[in-house]
Amino acid sequence: MKWITMLLTIIALKGCGNENNALKFKIKANQKTFVTGDTLHLTIQNRKKTAYDSIQFSLRGERIASPYVFSENALLGDIPTEAVVFIGGKEFQTTTNVRLLNKTAPSLYTYTLLNEFPHDKQAYTQGLEFDGERLYESTGLRGKSSLRRVNYKTGAIEKQIDLDASYFGEGLTLINGKIIQLTWQENTGFIYDQESMAMESSFTFGQSKEGWGLCNDGTVLYKSDGTAKIWTLDAATQQETSYIEATTNKTIITKINELEWVNGALYANTYQTQKDVVLIINPENGAVDGIIDFDGLRSKVEQIEGLDVLNGIAYHSGRKTFFVTGKNWSKMFEVTLQKK
Repeated sequence: MKWITMLLTIIALKGCGNENNALKFKIKANQKTFVTGDTLHLTIQNRKKTAYDSIQFSLRGERIASPYVFSENALLGDIPTEAVVFIGGKEFQTTTNVRLLNKTAPSLYTYTLLNEFPHDKQAYTQGLEFDGERLYESTGLRGKSSLRRVNYKTGAIEKQIDLDASYFGEGLTLINGKIIQLTWQENTGFIYDQESMAMESSFTFGQSKEGWGLCNDGTVLYKSDGTAKIWTLDAATQQETSYIEATTNKTIITKINELEWVNGALYANTYQTQKDVVLIINPENGAVDGIIDFDGLRSKVEQIEGLDVLNGIAYHSGRKTFFVTGKNWSKMFEVTLQKK
């Protein structure tokens, strides 16, 4: 009798499995990728062709009707897409991503070299920002991470705060008399008084689990986490509120690193070993509007062991020029930018 009981149990379980499989839904879009202005058609696939009462679609948590036209200022990138299927009073959810690319290709920029200044070649530069004539720098590597105020003309370190050896320093920004500094994988940011550079408090990250670059527009913080995402944070609470993704007309660009805010745009280093470039990103939708090629600068610095990529861009509002350097670079360069 035992074998009969076991057989009935297997049959029952198999029947449940078939029922579950019958209720597995999949979202299907009419294209693999879209650009602004395109029309998105969403449908539901179910291999058992189970009848349903209704469907609700949403993009980034906002309900939409299908078909749906992407507006010209729509958020770009991989858009979280959800369908809720209603059957007999029950709800079944399924998710996917829809990729929305920029309609136009980014403009290409080059630079004119104006000046060269000395820079600490032991500084693994992670963040760089001016306040008038004062330059603030954040450096990385465990056991070598620091916060510095630097005389940019001489390279002299005017004041330095060393981080505990357990922290890997990352980007920084200055806002409302405070310095905010990120750490890499420690899920922690630090807040300092700008004048004394005394640490006042710390905060933890939200969905962005790593800290890479940081800047602000005077009201909102922008934080990169090593992916394509640039998160917006409330400046007072450091809580994440939304994000954009760095997107061209062809792809989504990952490894977004050190950030700078200049005249309504985000300037972003990318962590790449082969190309020293900076992206110009629209903060409203993530569109990469420009790519700056800084080829040739790395060859001008001392070729030491441990020399790494371009990382560090700061805008001097008084001189209306950019200052760029890199990880363990012996020089910092003052440049202007021009379209190619």
